[in-house]
Amino acid sequence: MSDTKKICQLAVAVLETEAQAILNLRDRINEGFVNACKLLLGCEGRIIVTGIGKSGHIGNKIAATLASTGSPAFFMHPGEASHGDIGVITKKDVVIALSYTGNTDEILAILPVIKLLGVPLISITGNPNSTLAKTADINLNVNIEKEACPLGLVPTSSTTATLAMGDALAVALLETRGFTAKDFARSHPGGTLGKRLLLRVDNLMRIGEAIPKVKKDVLLAEALIEITDKRMGMTIVTNNDDTLVGIFTDGDLRRAIDKSLDIHNTKISEAMTINCKTISSEMLAVEAIQTMEQYGITALAIVDKNNIPIGVVHMHDLLKSGLI
Repeated sequence: MSDTKKICQLAVAVLETEAQAILNLRDRINEGFVNACKLLLGCEGRIIVTGIGKSGHIGNKIAATLASTGSPAFFMHPGEASHGDIGVITKKDVVIALSYTGNTDEILAILPVIKLLGVPLISITGNPNSTLAKTADINLNVNIEKEACPLGLVPTSSTTATLAMGDALAVALLETRGFTAKDFARSHPGGTLGKRLLLRVDNLMRIGEAIPKVKKDVLLAEALIEITDKRMGMTIVTNNDDTLVGIFTDGDLRRAIDKSLDIHNTKISEAMTINCKTISSEMLAVEAIQTMEQYGITALAIVDKNNIPIGVVHMHDLLKSGLI
């Protein structure tokens, strides 16, 4: 057997073993799981996740997932907890302790303090008869048939199963809380999803003197100066009362040249595009992108309820925002 084939077979075996470990958890989504969710939903403080070693890494991720989906949570290292950090726990909190064996010394060392505080304790273990499991108010069993490691030593399937159980808790809580995509975006303002759901046109549009704008009676030559100065490849055209009447773009200029129009003697009103697309400042920036793509344009005028231009947004502004 070639090395390539052997490597691929080993990798597939790992995936299949870990996938089966997750599927085996289905039968453990029972009353105990529901009670754990109810306990977490009723938490008036924070959810404190703890674990050490590989369980600690998984616990960190579970805490982060909970926090980003509407359940205030953070990770507490059990070793540091024994040296003062356990003071962060209040009686309004709920603790989730991770230990596959259920007998990890660092976790067991802090159990008396947790129980003394009367803080609800949820354990996620692979041994329902362990000290941790028996001490906890609720134990979620993530026992696996075997690790994906051929030596049966490296935590692989066990950590995957624990992570999956944590995700199941987080998503169940998310749905029950009525947590929405906008809620998620608020906790991820720096991410692409956050920007797509929160960033509005008024955060990006050019306003005031930055708006390319001319009156409808000006000559094309004057309009071209405005377009050049503002560097947007277009200009808004308004009536004398400042209401929007049209837009003049690079495309309109090409069409004017094709018609041999004299830029020094032709008014912009004779070459502009009327009935141009406009948007409101409250529109999401991602919707502005969709409008541009739909109509094959690169700039949009933003108008108020009286059809008076208050801004302009260009595709370049949207590119700089990181939305595209």
